[in-house]
Amino acid sequence: MGAHLVPVGADQLLMIEQTVEIVRRFNRLYGEALVEPGALVPPQGRLPSTDGGTKMGKSLGNALYLCDGPVVVFGKVRAMFTDPGHLRAEDPGRVEGNPVFVYLDAFDSDAAAVAELKARYCAGGLGDVAVKRLDLHAGRRSSPGASGSRSEGEPRSLVSRRSSARAR
Repeated sequence: MGAHLVPVGADQLLMIEQTVEIVRRFNRLYGEALVEPGALVPPQGRLPSTDGGTKMGKSLGNALYLCDGPVVVFGKVRAMFTDPGHLRAEDPGRVEGNPVFVYLDAFDSDAAAVAELKARYCAGGLGDVAVKRLDLHAGRRSSPGASGSRSEGEPRSLVSRRSSARAR
């Protein structure tokens, strides 16, 4: 209760504005009962899908979920779209539009190491599999789902109960 920031993508800002209007009207009618929400938009913007498309979706099967366990995340990252012109490790690669590097930018806190990795990838001599392994490592450090907060096959309701107990 009392939370005032809502993590959203830039495409959801209108929903936050509408919610603020509703909260203001409610508070005017019934007294100061609700907190006006604010948008918390991540600096990297929208994350690309695992297949290189622009939109993630359950029905498209191209999304990474916070509740995915390490084995599932590993499989999805391994199959992730990269630079189609980077056929061999010694070939120079492109980081622009490469979802693996977008995820590294978003989740790896060591910006200098990511910049060095990008330079090595662009120069050639670094394969996609090696970059994806680093992407997985960065994701495990920053994401509760990727670090195994939910064991494979564990129902969401158990995770919710366990998370609620931890939050108390």
